[in-house]
Amino acid sequence: MSQETGTTMLNLLQRPRRNRKHPAIRAFVRETTLAPEHLIYPLFVHAGEDDVPIASMPGCARLSQRGLLAEVEAARAVGVDIIALFPAVAEGLKTPDGREAWNPNGLVPNTIKALKDRWPDLVIVTDVALDPYNSDGHDGIVAPDGRILNDETVEALCNQALCQARAGADIVAPSDMMDGRVQALREALDGEGFIDVSILAYTAKYASGFYGPFRDALDSAPKSGDKKTYQMDPANAREAMREAELDEVEGADILMVKPAGPYLDILAALRRATSLPLAAYQVSGEYAMLKAACERGWLDEKRVVLESLLGIRRAGADVIFTYFARQAAEWLVASSRR
Repeated sequence: MSQETGTTMLNLLQRPRRNRKHPAIRAFVRETTLAPEHLIYPLFVHAGEDDVPIASMPGCARLSQRGLLAEVEAARAVGVDIIALFPAVAEGLKTPDGREAWNPNGLVPNTIKALKDRWPDLVIVTDVALDPYNSDGHDGIVAPDGRILNDETVEALCNQALCQARAGADIVAPSDMMDGRVQALREALDGEGFIDVSILAYTAKYASGFYGPFRDALDSAPKSGDKKTYQMDPANAREAMREAELDEVEGADILMVKPAGPYLDILAALRRATSLPLAAYQVSGEYAMLKAACERGWLDEKRVVLESLLGIRRAGADVIFTYFARQAAEWLVASSRR
């Protein structure tokens, strides 16, 4: 009988709560950790002189070069040392073949050079896909009958990746979902001596409704049709395993699941299936939902953001693309100093 309450004690040999009774004990039994080095910061850039706020993504903007340098400096101050660049390209530069994607004097190559001049050790991830440059708004070249041309697109993607590598990109990340593009990119990069440029393959990129704010940010929505003939069906899980096997054989260094939150089962299944590092992308729609709820006072922003990122890590992600990267790192650093 308990002397404190006068109630009969349960005869339990196992009491899991004993491992939760003190912060120090909870710390050493903690199975999953989250730190700034687990975060990649996606940033939107444009050629304008001013930063342009993105209405559907509060706190995010199309950044000028000055604004980008300031944002990267602030992120690096709290331990976020990997960024991913996404360009908002002027409408007049968009063409059906997306050739601006491999213009050596274009927005992305010039941005990479400016960043590397300032921080040679900054790790820069570049997006390999045609949708920011394609006048049709698709990740690939569109045939007159509306089909997305796979092999012609892969050739263009190789040109794009080589342009980015020449400018100083550390990791190229094909997000297009064309068949065979990982092997083609690896061969093209190696053929020009870029053997140390990594490929982070968007392995399981689903045809999701959570990308809307991103397309607003880049003005890159398809002019007609949709992306369902190349992005994956949200109903499919086994297909992701097939894509992972192909990307691994073709030379990918890192595999990606996108979106993250609604596809944690895919992430966990890939973690069991491969020894390659895994990335997950907490996409614009996930960001916008959390921001909206927190701005209305319905959720505690710090608590739910860090919980969402920890859940993605627990499911198997080694690194997470998130628009919360800088803010989350600030919270984590502040917490570690207590």
